[in-house]
Amino acid sequence: MAQSAKPTTSLFVRKPLAALQAEAERGLLARSLGVRELTALGIGSVIGTGIFVFTGVAASQHAGPALVISMLLSAVACALAGLCYAEFAALVPVAGSAYTYAYATVGEVFAWIIGWDLVLEYALATATIAVGWSGYLVSFLRDLGLHIPLALTGAPGTALRAPDGATATGLFNLPAALIVFVVAALLIRGIKQSAGVNTVLVVLKCCVLLVFIGVGAQYVRAENLTPFLPANEGTFGAFGWSGVLRGAGIMFFAYVGFDSVSTAAQEARNPQRDMPRGMLGSLAICTVIYVGVAIVLTGIVPYARLNVPDPLAVGIDATGVRWLSPFIKVSALFGLFSTMIVTMLGQTRVFFSMSRDGLLPGLFSQVHPRFRTPHRSTALVAVVIAAVAGFTPISTLGELTSIGTLLAFVLVSIGVIVLRRTEPNAPRPFRTPFVPWVPLGAAFACLLQMVSLPLDTWLRLIAWLALGFVLYFAYGRSRAAGVRRASAVSATASR
Repeated sequence: MAQSAKPTTSLFVRKPLAALQAEAERGLLARSLGVRELTALGIGSVIGTGIFVFTGVAASQHAGPALVISMLLSAVACALAGLCYAEFAALVPVAGSAYTYAYATVGEVFAWIIGWDLVLEYALATATIAVGWSGYLVSFLRDLGLHIPLALTGAPGTALRAPDGATATGLFNLPAALIVFVVAALLIRGIKQSAGVNTVLVVLKCCVLLVFIGVGAQYVRAENLTPFLPANEGTFGAFGWSGVLRGAGIMFFAYVGFDSVSTAAQEARNPQRDMPRGMLGSLAICTVIYVGVAIVLTGIVPYARLNVPDPLAVGIDATGVRWLSPFIKVSALFGLFSTMIVTMLGQTRVFFSMSRDGLLPGLFSQVHPRFRTPHRSTALVAVVIAAVAGFTPISTLGELTSIGTLLAFVLVSIGVIVLRRTEPNAPRPFRTPFVPWVPLGAAFACLLQMVSLPLDTWLRLIAWLALGFVLYFAYGRSRAAGVRRASAVSATASR
């Protein structure tokens, strides 16, 4: 059914594709990114906390050496969802990612839900990464004989213990908060400069991970990989196939970020061609690296010993190649920093799109006159994320990021099917193959991983979405209707 041009307050009002494509042509944001930069942004966002931190937890508590299967399951879900994202990114090359896609397909209320969900995803992902970055920084500085007061390296109430036996109770994670502000300053300065820094960091961390695979492969012991699939211990998620599934839900965090490429669509030089290549290319490269790391890591160290915050460093230490350990830590610092660039970029661009549509206050869509970046939004987001990173333990943040991302993937996958019916003749530079089977497969794979996550994670997600509904009905709905009325008047006057 065609979208009516008459402004409406309907919960399910859709933004016409023509309006979205017109936004893409206005060029409010600088178009400076090619396929190389977009692929690097995807890799930079993906390779981070997941591979450097959560690998050990997933192997030691849930999957054992079968961690590689967990990673492949997550990769399949991401690939299927990525094909759906690619169709939308080429068809609707504007900032906003899944939020914008939902507005074009299933209506405003669903767009709000997914936009609010993406706020949770990107903000918590950035905070999670900042906490992981802080941990590696503290460890690296300690190797150099430099020490940050222990109480300033953890969230309030966290029991902290240094290698020398010193203990303290956390007050605030100062390094995590400070790195958030550094990233924000870089993003305000300009997307091209940020992308250039990210590209260099991506090359560095990929090289170190490949060195880890190459060196570590020489020390793999077959007995560490046996049994490949440890028997279930009697509860869901404690090894066995349920453990593989729970491991997939945890390691999904390691893939979070390739979709962030789509948030930069309005800053891509040729989005129709380069957005699909950037998303799917970054996902393929990361999957190959992840599988290699998983096999080598669990082959070097018995999986039961990997419940540590720095599993790759533990793996290298187990080989006796001591000189490589500092390089692993430095790589983690580079990798986590570049990941923060992309996740905070995604956060601010979703806010930019929601504000432009009237669902959020206008300050979120204000663009710096010189740098042409959403500077006010970036600064405000940085303050909030820094506070979350400073006061919240990493264990609380990771699963919330995964479930938020999975929900976004489900809605985008369904949106492809909807848009094929509502806009069958729209030009599609990239088409998701085998519709509706690929989108349905993506939705099912993502829902399966959502089900594997703990109940308290679901409750936190529901509470966040409930808060979002309150804000939508109290503020966003009426303001968005006003923006549509103003746009309709302007369009009529220009005829």
